[in-house]
Amino acid sequence: MYVPMSPPPVITANNNNSTSLNVGEHSPSTNIFDRYSAAAKRYKYLRRLLKFRQMDFEFAIWQVAHLFYAPQKVFRAFQYRKQTKNQWARDDPAFLVLLMVFLVVSSIIIGVVLGMGFFGIVKLVLWVVLVDCVLVGLLISTIYWYIANRHLISNPKSSIDVEWAYCFDVHLNAVLPLLAILHVGQLPFFNTFAVTTSYLYCLIGNTVWAIAVGYYIYILFLGFSALPFLRNVHVLLYPLTGLFLIYILSIIVRWNFTQMIVTFYEYRVGHKRLP
Repeated sequence: MYVPMSPPPVITANNNNSTSLNVGEHSPSTNIFDRYSAAAKRYKYLRRLLKFRQMDFEFAIWQVAHLFYAPQKVFRAFQYRKQTKNQWARDDPAFLVLLMVFLVVSSIIIGVVLGMGFFGIVKLVLWVVLVDCVLVGLLISTIYWYIANRHLISNPKSSIDVEWAYCFDVHLNAVLPLLAILHVGQLPFFNTFAVTTSYLYCLIGNTVWAIAVGYYIYILFLGFSALPFLRNVHVLLYPLTGLFLIYILSIIVRWNFTQMIVTFYEYRVGHKRLP
């Protein structure tokens, strides 16, 4: 299996026959990589969505696995891509395809567990994939793209900026473990959590939610920390404080997050739970 290593420094030569190391930025001599505009890169990426044989699913699976126990290695691969292809964002949609497959399968299983019926399951899949993943992902990525370029660039006068597509990739990296923890980790208890007001079930369910959202925030932080031209990236960890306070408050008042999301899913598809 191909395992990406830490990105090697790019060695450039100057007029004095000495060498220098250039990491994270490129010199004019490396402009040969600038073959595509941002729009052309997006078009090429979307076109490859229909060409499964050209996708590197082995590497995508490697990324999925490492996001759960060594996410730093995934972002080292992004740094290596910057050195070799002069872009931070993925140029292979295999990871996105795997994420979509996971969402479809997990949503179908959740629909079956909640007894939504065929058309209810179809609606749930469309909601989760198109709204929760794609539309919400576009919104979150745009927000972080704006924050990074407006407030985190170490040298605002430079021409360097954060690629929007990279922000979207960072979101995808973070949302996959989030949804895996919530969809798979709570799957056996969905029906129980949806109808009970027990303090124990509230504690278990909300703890799972806190872990999932906290890990999402952490991976976002790792993603932007991988960019060498950003500063004060630690501010992206500040939401963890708010998450902790909400978690404690929810336990005190017995606000069951899982019960809330199950009710929301059922409302979306027009499913009424039988008494």
